Amino acid sequence: MRQRLLLALSVMIACSAAAIATVALASPDERKKPSHKKGYEVWTIDQSDSRADGGGYLYVYDGPELAKKPASAVPEKVDLGGEAREMCLQQTGSAPQRPHMVVFNGGNSSVDGNARAAIAFVVSGHVLFMDADTRKPIKCIDTGVQAHAVWPTPDQRQIIVANQNDKKLGRISTDYDSDEYRLEPAATLDLANGTTPSGAPRQSPELRPDNAPICPRTDDEGKRTFVTLRGGGMFVVDHRQTPMRIVAEYDKANVDENGCGEIQAGDKMYVNSGAGAAATNPDNHDVYAFDVDEFGNRPNRPNVPAPKLVYSYDGRTGVDSHGVLLTKGERYLWTGDRQANTVSVVDSRRDKLVNEFSIAQNSSSDPAPDLMDISPDGKTVFASLRGPFPQSGGHASVGNTPGVGVIDVRRGGRDGRMKGIARISNFSSNVEAADPHAIRLRVLGGGPGRDDDERRRGR
Repeated sequence: MRQRLLLALSVMIACSAAAIATVALASPDERKKPSHKKGYEVWTIDQSDSRADGGGYLYVYDGPELAKKPASAVPEKVDLGGEAREMCLQQTGSAPQRPHMVVFNGGNSSVDGNARAAIAFVVSGHVLFMDADTRKPIKCIDTGVQAHAVWPTPDQRQIIVANQNDKKLGRISTDYDSDEYRLEPAATLDLANGTTPSGAPRQSPELRPDNAPICPRTDDEGKRTFVTLRGGGMFVVDHRQTPMRIVAEYDKANVDENGCGEIQAGDKMYVNSGAGAAATNPDNHDVYAFDVDEFGNRPNRPNVPAPKLVYSYDGRTGVDSHGVLLTKGERYLWTGDRQANTVSVVDSRRDKLVNEFSIAQNSSSDPAPDLMDISPDGKTVFASLRGPFPQSGGHASVGNTPGVGVIDVRRGGRDGRMKGIARISNFSSNVEAADPHAIRLRVLGGGPGRDDDERRRGR
């Protein structure tokens, strides 16, 4: 018995010594790397160049740490002008420039798919797919002139691409389990040339003067994609068809310019409009609601179903709505304004504007909130804050504290207060060039994609 005890003790000592040696030999990065088993991360991207031909920086924060102490939160920093650039050069022959949007394969809920990220580059037109755990690039696809924004379909089989200045809507087939990604040229929808189902010109000075797509957003059923347009108007597209086809058309009199905030609550799709170039559209802020159930497989008549104007700031100067989110339980819709430095709050049950609060406080006199996302517990909102020299978006995007703003959610989502800022900096020739734009929250855990049963159900 004593011999067995001594043997067991010696084995325990040896195992402990081996464990200590392993920790001692591990690099600092390995010791600090998160386990990716619980919690959440906040991803944001600085669009400013990391090298002469583009690049940019990805910042990944531990979410709870950022929420608790934003000013001292230390992110993991990934240079998109490094390994990702080399892959893009090898696979497409060109370097990616101006990383503008990021989304995970689960779309609005990274619980359902959080292992892969897609980054849209707005100047070069690249879409980069990354392993979200390792931050390593997997595939780089050149989609055309400008990849302003991307959005995955709920079945995770495609990603829809807003090819902005080419005025086209593109589609990439995605298999996250096997990491196979392929541009589908036959699916491309030309938004400027040709006619709509009603026989009207897709683009015209009277109806839709500039059909550069701003942001695509699929509905929760995965049947259609809402596409906002730079010059006003909107298309609803059946993205399942090849080529994709228009099933609903709206003109500029019914949906205003430069919308990018789209999000679904129940059977309603909320869509906003915003400001653009200083010379043509310096001030704009509207929010609309569409009844998703009124869209079918057959094309609708023009401007049907009619959008409900939830509220409008027409007549105000210095306004520009952009990012939106829903608070916990989809109770309230938040719309950020990057000129006014405010958040407008809508009661989603009544479609009524119930509050507007400022986030310009002691931590920043001009935060310029751009895009937003919310923590799993619904208690904290994270907003990308623009820099003094915007790398995209024009005059309305100017802010003086580039970084991530942390906003405490109050009164169940009806109100909020800026808690602090995690600053991001990138000085070039003694000028602050940092300009955060993309931001997404990633709930940790889960696999590359949904299982076959879920995909068949379209959930």
